[in-house]
Amino acid sequence: MDLLAGILFTLTIASTPLVYAAIGELVVERSGVLNLGVEGMMIVGAIGGFAVAHGSGSVVLGIAGGIAAGATLALLFGVITQIFLANQVVTGLALTIFGLGISALIGQSYTGQTLDTFPRLDIPLLGDIPVLGKVLFQQDVLVYGSIALTAAVWWTLTRSRVGLVIRAIGEEHEAAHALGFAVIPIRLAVLAFGGACAGLGGAYLSLVQTPIWVEDMTAGRGWIALAIVVFAAGRPWRALLGAYLFGGFTIIQLHAQAFGVNIPPQYLSMIPYAVTILVLIAMSTDAARRHLRAPACLGKTFFTAR
Repeated sequence: MDLLAGILFTLTIASTPLVYAAIGELVVERSGVLNLGVEGMMIVGAIGGFAVAHGSGSVVLGIAGGIAAGATLALLFGVITQIFLANQVVTGLALTIFGLGISALIGQSYTGQTLDTFPRLDIPLLGDIPVLGKVLFQQDVLVYGSIALTAAVWWTLTRSRVGLVIRAIGEEHEAAHALGFAVIPIRLAVLAFGGACAGLGGAYLSLVQTPIWVEDMTAGRGWIALAIVVFAAGRPWRALLGAYLFGGFTIIQLHAQAFGVNIPPQYLSMIPYAVTILVLIAMSTDAARRHLRAPACLGKTFFTAR
């Protein structure tokens, strides 16, 4: 029973950074922008959060630093693609390379250093429930925040005027512009939101999940988040489910040998990334593409002379 609770508890922690990164990118893509630089924004958020927390002694300020770092990198992507009209795919890939490089440079002086453990909530009585008490009522506030963010994004996209405008720009930016909506400023704001979410996911890695700085600690999670967005097909709750599924595959490799599974650890480490490839292949079929509901203007350049 304790082992099951421990596995589910670890699964939740492993899934949380994926939730933040995937939800942020989902909103960005609904606005018609394809940002493949999630990995870069996550790793910059990780080092930004760690550096601020290490220097200030405050994990809260570290979280804010991670959010700011991710949003800043996303705005850089926005300026290059939305104002200077660069190719979004190439710029996103460059953003990832830049993020990995700058984080390695800044993080040289922090390698191997640790931080205090992020505080967790312990709700009286409820936290004592077998299995579910530890999983549901003894998590840190950012775990609950990821679920609240998913609900807020779902409501915004499906029930609010702001969400309607974002989806309208993603479906037909020329028509939205003709109706008087400021396409580029709105997309820049959405990009900043997506970058802030990715930065928060990265900060969660370096401040909560593993409060120690290790170079390239995101280890491909940004690419997994992109696969989750494809899997979600524009649905925030499906993105949450996808993040927990991928988080589960990550945890399998950690606990498989404890259950007597005699498989080399290198093969176990491949599981999350192999599943990512399989999901992308499955979603690339004609039948799957009909259900993806990708915005019509996704990745297309918007230009206006006025």
